Amino acid sequence: MIVDDNDMMRSILRSILRGEEYDVIGEARNGSIAVEMAERIKPDIICLDVVMPEKDGLEALCEIKAARPETEIVMVTSNADPETVQEAIQNGASGFIIKPFNAARVLDTLEKVAARCRK
Repeated sequence: MIVDDNDMMRSILRSILRGEEYDVIGEARNGSIAVEMAERIKPDIICLDVVMPEKDGLEALCEIKAARPETEIVMVTSNADPETVQEAIQNGASGFIIKPFNAARVLDTLEKVAARCRK
């Protein structure tokens, strides 16, 4: 599942994943929708933007992990300050993708997370 308030970012991530073994089963443009969708469609992995309207990625991360601890969440952010990274990891984030990103970095990060899902 891809969560980002920027339509272009969601489109770029979707096109990177489409050519690989990943199925994008849902998209959301803010944290509130992401929490509801995660409960309903039960994705294995969520790419979750940190800065979004209504509910930011860190709030959504906490709520999703509380309801579905088995869901792996990769934070996507242009703001990789140490406090944000530490807070996300303490709350259960499995990895980080820093914007601007390239396809190789996205796929490498997701492969590491997907390997945990398969165990």
